[in-house]
Amino acid sequence: MDQAEKVVIVTGASRGIGAGIVQRLLAKGYGVVACSRTIATTGQPNLAEVAGDISQPETASLVVRTAKQRFGRVDTLVNNVGAFLPKPFTEYTESEFATLAQVNLGGFFHVTQRAIVEMLNRGSGHIVNMTSSLLAEQPLKSLPAAMTAITKGGLNAVTRSLAIEYADKGIRVNAVAPGAIRTPMHAIDTHAALATLHPMGRIGEIEEIADAVLYLEGAAFVTGEILHVDGGAHAGRW
Repeated sequence: MDQAEKVVIVTGASRGIGAGIVQRLLAKGYGVVACSRTIATTGQPNLAEVAGDISQPETASLVVRTAKQRFGRVDTLVNNVGAFLPKPFTEYTESEFATLAQVNLGGFFHVTQRAIVEMLNRGSGHIVNMTSSLLAEQPLKSLPAAMTAITKGGLNAVTRSLAIEYADKGIRVNAVAPGAIRTPMHAIDTHAALATLHPMGRIGEIEEIADAVLYLEGAAFVTGEILHVDGGAHAGRW
């Protein structure tokens, strides 16, 4: 299949990593449905923007329906939406727990279910989950974030589970686990400190995460992979 015919849904697409992934996909000729709570309509011919909360079932249905109506299919889903809230475990409120679960897990669950149904109808597809290296796999004493780790670590587990469940149905499921990336989430004055969290001594760039997504998209014999883009942080202590 020519990549120009492929259609990719990207959640959390209005800024940062999500926006970077959208632009790379468009540059490669993909049709893209971009979803975020607030997102501008640009009128680009290969891009459909959907404003809404992807953790809600009705938004998930709208996003998949938009892909089918605008482009006729769903080939790939990039679950990029996510929330990060670092604090000591005993200080999390019930409301914060509910929000993290709703965004990080609900934002995956509803749209992924609906996308996989479409992929099963076509006999092919690809899911890419955006997880976390520093929080889910290399907890840091200096950065307590247990509730974020639960939800992002859960995405690592479900990536492997779904990869096995659907491997014989033509659907691949992978994940990208970033380290600290230069996005609007991190103030400029924190970059030097964040760089020390990676053995390579710098923070990552949005383009490097987009590169990882594009690699997985083209890697037809790769499924169940957690691709770390974290300057070596997942490899151990240093």
